[in-house]
Amino acid sequence: MEILANILRPTKIEDVIGQQHLLGKNKIIYNLVKNKKLFSMILYGNPGIGKTSIANAIACELDCPYRFLNAVINKKEDFDMVINEAIFSGEIILIVDEIHRMNKDKQDILLPYIENGKIILIGLTTANPYHKINPAIRSRCQIFELKSLTTDDIKLGIDKAKSSLPKIKLDDDAKEYIAKLANGDLRFALNLLEVSYYSSNSKHITLKHVSEINSKPAFFVDQNETGHYDLLSALQKSIRGSDPDAALHYAARLVEQGDLESLFRRLSVIAYEDIGMANPGIGPRLDAAINAAERVGMPEARIPIGQIVTEMAISPKSNTSHVAFDMAINDIHKGDFGDVPDNIRIDTKTYKYPHDYPNAYVKQEYMPSKLKGKVYYRPKNNGVEGNLYKVYKEITK
Repeated sequence: MEILANILRPTKIEDVIGQQHLLGKNKIIYNLVKNKKLFSMILYGNPGIGKTSIANAIACELDCPYRFLNAVINKKEDFDMVINEAIFSGEIILIVDEIHRMNKDKQDILLPYIENGKIILIGLTTANPYHKINPAIRSRCQIFELKSLTTDDIKLGIDKAKSSLPKIKLDDDAKEYIAKLANGDLRFALNLLEVSYYSSNSKHITLKHVSEINSKPAFFVDQNETGHYDLLSALQKSIRGSDPDAALHYAARLVEQGDLESLFRRLSVIAYEDIGMANPGIGPRLDAAINAAERVGMPEARIPIGQIVTEMAISPKSNTSHVAFDMAINDIHKGDFGDVPDNIRIDTKTYKYPHDYPNAYVKQEYMPSKLKGKVYYRPKNNGVEGNLYKVYKEITK
């Protein structure tokens, strides 16, 4: 059985949903196609937003022979066949899915033919090509980033798909639900629509029926690619920037992906890197929240997670302690260290025991003489750190 995504594959760029910054009238790819002139290119972006559709529409509109290969599935012999065909026909469009996974052997045999124009390469990838694609391939291609589809884009795709499903009746709230659940992935929306259609005896698709099939959004999850680390970066920057709403949003995405391990690991870093001395109790409280979440499991785990993420976002912030420690480590790497002062060595006779003095403080030298007067720690007057430093200044003045 053909799936809707294949049935509805556009043959003209005007029929591609979304990506108007590339396909709209007088935009880059639109003009290339209308001028019947194409160059090798790489299209990158999240799944289900139109990479294959654009490649297919370009090839059809130019009425040029084309072949579709997968960098992982197809062998070197398959690429050899395309090259031979290009040599005899004069020019061929080669569409390569997952191009970021293409090995060196395949790249090496393609490069000369991309260079001389026998092969026009259209690479498709979810990975950032500036990080993941061989520079030799990349330098021979124009790189175009595709944008996520909007909910309205997804609904337009659903409306187009309905014509291929006889006697379908789709409630408006069910369509809205599918579109939002898809999270910008049209392929996901069409697959869910098709499953809903064929699993209904009456062909009447209701919100209840769709929610029984799938209640989780189509998040773009790739543990080894930049999208995963972008999400963790966004979480940390939102907490560091004291935005509890954004922090909860990104934490919720990680929870819905089931990636609690990455969430807990990054929160542990944030507790000491960004909050630090301004709220030093946050570390133990985070550990307690993680233990509670692991003990109760989902869905209740979301309760301690939500609370600790909120607290971390609204906590005062300080990076003074880890910045100071990095400075000390950097001095060690540079060789800036000296002997431990005599008065604090293990066999010292001149050590002054602070607890024998008022406020448990007595002035004496602790730093190696080579670093005497060196200051690493520069406190902020923020939260708990500000209060602690006031006490410190009072007892040491």
